[in-house]
Amino acid sequence: MKKVTVTRHFLIAVILIFLLQAMMLAVIFSSFYRIGAADIKELGLSNMKSQAAMVENYLNRGNNVLWFAAESVEHLISISSDNSEILRYLSDATEQMQKQFDPNFTGLYGYINGQYLDGSGWVPPVDYVPTERDWYKKAIEADGSMVISDPYVDAQTGEVVISFSQMLSDKRSVISLDVILNEVQSITENMSMGDLGYGFIVDSGGLVISHYDKSEIGQDYSGNNNWNDLLDTVYSSDTGEYDLVIGNAACTAFSERIANDWYIVVVANNELLFANLRTQLFVGILLSVLIYTIIVVFCIFSVRKIKKAEQIEHESIEQVRQMNMNIIRSLSYAIDAKDRYTRGHSQRVAEYSLAIAKRMGKTEEEQEIIYFAGLLHDVGKIRVSEAVINKPGKLTDDEFDQIKIHPVSGYHILRDINKDERIGYGAKYHHERYDGSGYPNGLTGKNIPEIARIIGVADAYDAMASNRSYRNALSQDVVRQEIVSGKGRQFDPDIADIMLSMIDEDKEYKMCQKDTEDTYILVIDDELMNIKMVERILKDINTVHVVSALNPEEAFAALENNDISLILLDLRMPDTDGFELFTMIRGKYDIPVVMMTADKSSDTLNRIRELGIDDYITKPLNKLVTQEVIYGIINYGKYSL
Repeated sequence: MKKVTVTRHFLIAVILIFLLQAMMLAVIFSSFYRIGAADIKELGLSNMKSQAAMVENYLNRGNNVLWFAAESVEHLISISSDNSEILRYLSDATEQMQKQFDPNFTGLYGYINGQYLDGSGWVPPVDYVPTERDWYKKAIEADGSMVISDPYVDAQTGEVVISFSQMLSDKRSVISLDVILNEVQSITENMSMGDLGYGFIVDSGGLVISHYDKSEIGQDYSGNNNWNDLLDTVYSSDTGEYDLVIGNAACTAFSERIANDWYIVVVANNELLFANLRTQLFVGILLSVLIYTIIVVFCIFSVRKIKKAEQIEHESIEQVRQMNMNIIRSLSYAIDAKDRYTRGHSQRVAEYSLAIAKRMGKTEEEQEIIYFAGLLHDVGKIRVSEAVINKPGKLTDDEFDQIKIHPVSGYHILRDINKDERIGYGAKYHHERYDGSGYPNGLTGKNIPEIARIIGVADAYDAMASNRSYRNALSQDVVRQEIVSGKGRQFDPDIADIMLSMIDEDKEYKMCQKDTEDTYILVIDDELMNIKMVERILKDINTVHVVSALNPEEAFAALENNDISLILLDLRMPDTDGFELFTMIRGKYDIPVVMMTADKSSDTLNRIRELGIDDYITKPLNKLVTQEVIYGIINYGKYSL
C-alpha cells in the first residue's frame, strides 16, 4: 500500500483551506454587504426624513403667518366695514414680514368684502378677476381649511411662487400669502446625499414643485413612463425606501409625504450609492487573497524543505534497507558456501516462502520479512563443522546433534542483527513438525510460529528438489507424494495445500535446483605460461572452461564467439596497457573483469578501484585465492572493493 506523501497532504490541505476560506469570506462579505447596504439605505432614509422635516417646518411657518393674518383680518372686519384699515394692516404686515421674518414671504393679499386688497402694493390689471383665480377657488372649496396652490410664476417678480389661502368666516372673503420657493428649492438641492443622487418634491398629481435640476420645476411626471412606477409606489405609502429601475439604471428611492399631499422624493443611483461599499469589499477580498497567497507561498517553501528532508530521509532509509539486504544476502551466500553441493538453497527457500506468503494474502511488509527469514533460515550452520555438513554418508548421532543446534544458533545470531523477532523465529522453529516430533523444542500445530511453518514446507520441498551430497534431486511426483504424506504430520495442512497447488501449476518442474551450467572464462595474457597456470588451477572444476587470448585482437574475437562469464586480464603486456584494454572491453561488454598483476603499489590499486574493475589477484597466482575469487564472482555476482 503506497504512502500518502507530504506533497499530496499539502495540496489537499491547501485546497480545503482555500474552499473553507472562500466559503467563510463569501458568508462574511455577503453579510457585510447586506448590513452595509441596509445601513446606507437607512442613512438615506434618515437623511430624506430630515430634509422633509425642514420643508414641512418651512411650510408650517407660512401656515402660521397666514393663520395669524386671517385672525387679524377677521377682527378688523368685525369692528369696521372699512377696507382701508384692512389694506393698511396688510401693507404693514407685509413690510414687517419681509424685513423681520422671511424675504421669501412676498405679500399678504386677498378678496375681502367684495374688494381685492394687496399688501405689496400691486395693482391688478382691469381684466383681473380675483374670484376666478386658483388661490380663491381652492380656498372656497376648502371651506375654511388652509390650502396651498400649485406653483406659478408671480406676475410681479417672475419667481416661482406658491400661495397659502384660507376662506374667512363670511364664506366669501379669502386671504392669501405668496411665498417664493427659493428656500424650498434650496432644501431640495441639498437632498443629493453627497452627490450620490438627487431630490425633488412632487404633488399628488405628479406636478414637480421643486427639483435638484431647476429646469424640471413645473414638469408633469404623471405622464412620464420613467416615473410612473415610482410615483405609483410613492403615492401608495406615506414613507419608505424602494428598489426600482429608472431608465436603464438600478436605483434606490426614498420618499416622505408632507403637508398638502406633497411628496419629497430622493433618488440615488445604486452604482454610486454602493460604490464605496463595493470598494471596501474588493479591498477586503484582495487583502484576504494576498494574505492567503503569502501563507501558501510560505507553506510551499516549507513543504519544499520538508520534501527535500523527506527525500534525504527516504534515500537514507533506502540505503539502509539496501545495506540490510546486502548483509542478508551475504549471510545467505556464506551459509551456502559451506555446502557448495546445495548452492542456492537459501535463495530458493526464500523464493518459495515468498510465493506461499503471497498466496496466503500477506501484506508487502509481511512478505518481505518472510523472504528475509527464508534467506537466513540456515544461518546457524555457520556454527556447524563443514565436514559434518558435507559428509556424503549417514551421520552419527553426535553429528546429527550438531546439525540440530543450527536452528538455535541461527535464532541467537539473528536476534542480535535484526530487531524483527519473526526472522529469528523462522530460523529457530523451521525444523519443528506439526505433530510435535521436530526439533529443537518439539512444538505442535499452531504453537509453531506461522513464519516457521511456511519456511518448513519450503525448506523440505527444496531439500527434495535439489541435489545433496548423498543423493540427486527427487522427481516431481515423488516430491509431491512426500508433501501429501507429510500433511498434518510434518507440515501445516493449509500451507502444504498451497505448496501442492504450486507443484501442480509447475508443469515443467522449474521449481528445482538447476543443473550447473558450463562457465567460460577468458584469460588475456601475452605469456602462454600464465594461461596454462590458470588452466591447472581450474582443472578440478568440471563446469569451468578457459578460453585464451594473447593480444587484444584475439580477446575481442573470443568475446565475439563465446559466452564469456568472466575475464582474467593481465595488467602489463608488451603492446597494450591492461587499463586501456579494460576500458575498451567495458565500452562494449558488461562482463566482470579481474586484473592479474605483480604490481602491488597503491597507485595501481587505486586505479583499479577508480575504474570499477571487479577484483584483482596478484602474481604469482595462489590456487585457493584464485579459485575463491572466480567462484565468488560467478556465483554471487559482481562486487566492488
